[in-house]
Amino acid sequence: MKPVETTKAPAAVGPYSQAVLSNGQIYCSGMLPINPENGEITATTVEEQTKQVMENIIGLLKEVDLSLDDVVKTTIFLDSIESFQQVNEVYGHYFSNHKPARSCVEVAAIPKGALVEIEFIAQLN
Repeated sequence: MKPVETTKAPAAVGPYSQAVLSNGQIYCSGMLPINPENGEITATTVEEQTKQVMENIIGLLKEVDLSLDDVVKTTIFLDSIESFQQVNEVYGHYFSNHKPARSCVEVAAIPKGALVEIEFIAQLN
């Protein structure tokens, strides 16, 4: 097991790794819509926050020479299921050809007051 860390995605906000490489797979911790350049959530709408999360995921994947095409499973956490359609629309732009397995759930709260958080599992080539 090997931690994966990059400055292309926000630093962990607690005692955990951004992601872990194990047995040919990358297991990513929940990715928040934090701008990695300033460590803050600057996006205010769920669409903007989803875009930031997806860009953070791409940054982490690039660190291990992978892309969204290597993602096999995602889990989306929403602070309100009412935003499902807006998140789904942005998410769909990133996964237009390759569609990984996915779960999407509403939770009581997301760290740092975020509206969306996404975790993933990717397969090494």
